Amino acid sequence: MPSGVEALDLPAWNGASGLSWGPRHRNAMAHLDSEVKEECLREDLKFYFMNPCEKYRARHQIPWKLGLQILKIAMVTTQLVRFGLSNQLVVAFKEENTVAFKHLFLKGYSGTDEDDYSCSVYTQEDAYESIFFALNQYHQLKNISLGTLGYGENEDNRIGLKVCKQHYKKGTMFPSNETLNIDSDIEIDCVHLDLSTYPQEWKNSSFFRLEFYRLLQVEISFHLKGIDLQTIHSRELPDCYVFHNTITFDNKAHSGKIKIYFGSDAKIEECKDLNISGSIQKNTQYVLAFDAFVIVICLASLILCTRSIVLALRLRKRFLNFFLEKYKRHVCNADQWEFINGWYILVIISDLMTIIGSILKMEIKAKNLTNYDLCSILLGTSTLFVWVGVIRYLGYFQAYNFEDLNTVAECLFSLVNGDDMFATFAQIQQKSILVWLFSRLYLYSFISLFIYMILSLFIALITDSYDTIKKYQQNGFPETDLQEFLKECGSKEKYQKEASPFLSCICCLRRKGSDDHLVLMN
Repeated sequence: MPSGVEALDLPAWNGASGLSWGPRHRNAMAHLDSEVKEECLREDLKFYFMNPCEKYRARHQIPWKLGLQILKIAMVTTQLVRFGLSNQLVVAFKEENTVAFKHLFLKGYSGTDEDDYSCSVYTQEDAYESIFFALNQYHQLKNISLGTLGYGENEDNRIGLKVCKQHYKKGTMFPSNETLNIDSDIEIDCVHLDLSTYPQEWKNSSFFRLEFYRLLQVEISFHLKGIDLQTIHSRELPDCYVFHNTITFDNKAHSGKIKIYFGSDAKIEECKDLNISGSIQKNTQYVLAFDAFVIVICLASLILCTRSIVLALRLRKRFLNFFLEKYKRHVCNADQWEFINGWYILVIISDLMTIIGSILKMEIKAKNLTNYDLCSILLGTSTLFVWVGVIRYLGYFQAYNFEDLNTVAECLFSLVNGDDMFATFAQIQQKSILVWLFSRLYLYSFISLFIYMILSLFIALITDSYDTIKKYQQNGFPETDLQEFLKECGSKEKYQKEASPFLSCICCLRRKGSDDHLVLMN
């Protein structure tokens, strides 16, 4: 080969496979293929990190997930509101029956509780009258009650009253002589009173001869059953209730005052035989169809979000392999977590909770289940997650911002100083452990996260406003259109008329026309 002439990489003839290129050509083809793969990966990465609006402008990809989330907000919120109105009837029925029971079984009940107890007595005669008043009212319940009530069976599968008294085992006491001889062991005696005996026979029983200096408390417990018919007006099937009522005469303090407590624990049970004609069945079918449609929407959202996460994991794997192959090192953990979209995980959790809650709601609507508390927690929490999940889409719109300083200050100040949390904690009764734990978790997280974050935002807003005003004081406030116009007109004036001596004396000083904008700004 002549000196100074570069050898050409020409294809050679291979008898077995035909033409074959040289090593330089193969390296060039491999480099070109690597560049194509790199550019393809870069385009896929750019497209993945685009928002729905940018994806539509780039490839005309319809944002199905965004549309589903907006539709899901309307559907889930409507479902929660309807279930809340239905659950409100349940709560109202329980509370109103509790008030009615207090008026029925507590002698002299005024309509309002004295403290944490309903009422109190101060004499032995009043204590006996209050006890036998409750027994007599129970015996005549069907003749005096305005509600749809009936007698229920107690834990022993018996209909009637159960009366238990707690007292010290034995003892004598002479306060005038300042002597006391008592056994601190507590005895509990109980008796069952059925409807076959009359209250007058109960009064003659030796069980009710109370020694008040030894007596700790008397507890009367009984079960009642009721049917909530007000749901028929809402075109819903009625619920059947069992009320476990307890009247407690507390004399543990031995202070001359016996506190009377009334407790009522209502449980919803499946009605054994319901035969209701009319338009209720059609309304129930419509509600069940609506709940089924909500489940379908959530399933579609769940599938799309799961698919997006799977595609993101595949894209991350491509990026990790490419980075290791080209740069011979691993990608940091922070970059790897960029491919995991937390919003999709939040949407998936909300979809699962909505699906489970909707199934429970359908079973409750069909009167196959009565677990209102769990259904309320699932639907309420899922609706909260749905609304939070849509916040990410609001950031894509430029119009999403604060309006002005006054509106934002009023809103934030109201949020910081708006609620009395202690009263909220006190009003939540510890009857359902699930509801009590969830309410505590919700309130503590609300106080810790929401209010303190809003307070921090309020401080940041004030700090930002201070920096802005400080900058204006250093560089000057921006001029308005009127000031710009007056300044321009003042620069074009060539002659000024002399003011009269009288006006000069009033104004004290004569100002130049070019300083008009300064006077206006001050």
